[in-house]
Amino acid sequence: QFLKDGIPYMNEAQEKILSQQLLGGSWKVSSALDRDVLKKAIDEVTCWIAAAEEEETMILQDLSGYQMFEVQLVLRQALQNVWTQPLGDKKVMVKKVSPQHRQLLENSPYDCCQKELILLSARGFTNVFQTLVEAKKPLVGHNMLMDLMHLHDKFYKPLPESYEEFKRNIHNLFPVLIDTKTVTKSIWKKCPFPRVSNLLEVYAVLCSSNLNPKDPTCPVIALASDCSRYAEKKSPHEAGYDAFLCGSVLLKSAHLLLCRSTDDAVEADPSFSQYLTVLAEYLNKVNFIRGGVSSINFSGEDAPCQHPPLLVVHVRGWPGLNERQIYQEFKALCRFDVRRLSKNQFILLSNKFKHVRCVLRDYKHHPHLRVSVYRHWRHSPCVNCLLQVSGIVALWSLLAFVLGGAPCCSF
Repeated sequence: QFLKDGIPYMNEAQEKILSQQLLGGSWKVSSALDRDVLKKAIDEVTCWIAAAEEEETMILQDLSGYQMFEVQLVLRQALQNVWTQPLGDKKVMVKKVSPQHRQLLENSPYDCCQKELILLSARGFTNVFQTLVEAKKPLVGHNMLMDLMHLHDKFYKPLPESYEEFKRNIHNLFPVLIDTKTVTKSIWKKCPFPRVSNLLEVYAVLCSSNLNPKDPTCPVIALASDCSRYAEKKSPHEAGYDAFLCGSVLLKSAHLLLCRSTDDAVEADPSFSQYLTVLAEYLNKVNFIRGGVSSINFSGEDAPCQHPPLLVVHVRGWPGLNERQIYQEFKALCRFDVRRLSKNQFILLSNKFKHVRCVLRDYKHHPHLRVSVYRHWRHSPCVNCLLQVSGIVALWSLLAFVLGGAPCCSF
């Protein structure tokens, strides 16, 4: 959103630096694009002010968002006989004034460049983040680990080195997290739903499946007037549409769990607190892809790690094979992460033991690919290199011992 529309944001460390700049009266522009805009504005004002009379004005145009503040601060810092004032959208008025008049204007409570107003504008979307934090409402996402990392880094503090500190910070910011990926993964195990992965596919399955009861008690999701197009047209990765999908998947999943948790009919218009009750076992458990655990528990200890063993693929008689081709080779059977180990060897990583067993079984007699369990002391290039160097050193030492130990002739 920042790249598209110029909406600013900052975390606490960046806000502290900005506050120090404002208090010290020393303004530094970090963006190369903003520097170009400022240079153009300064050039225009410098050329104009030499011939201008006091109280005469000029207009700077095409300034977007936070640039309007930066231009004013830099001009006021550089020129003691100008005053600036924003004029509507993307325009700033520059007026030539006397130093005395300038001093009076600086002390005015109506100055648009007051520190508080600048910080409010510079924080931009961070203000929305702070609203979410202060609300302490459940935060819902789908496969949301990367989203939480971005929220922490961009709007709160740079990501810490410590994993436990990251978990603790996120839990303090958002005490209740609900990852619909975690919820639906559990539902797939309990119900014969088609196995799907992305959010749009999950939404389609929950809407079309007869396992999710379509009765008067099922929650009805009403679209806002300016979002009515979502009922007819799919818009994946558009923020509003993804939020609609995520909320819909949460409510439909929770309603399905509520119906299956009780033998009695579900009362009309169930409350959200009832849904939270059936979702309790999934709260604060965020899906973790390709990990030794299926989810990260942000409000307690993670489950013990159970990593499937790495596999190593040795290629014979198939020159020029790369990671993508290896991935495509195994894709029909199961999904692996692939990394090249050496010229003719590749590492396969899966988070499912059954995939490892399946590949070891089906590729046992493959003519070109020999698959085995990865052993560090056998397959590591570093270990192999060390062993080769040690072998060479040992061989030279043996030769030196043999040759140097020959008896000398004496006369």
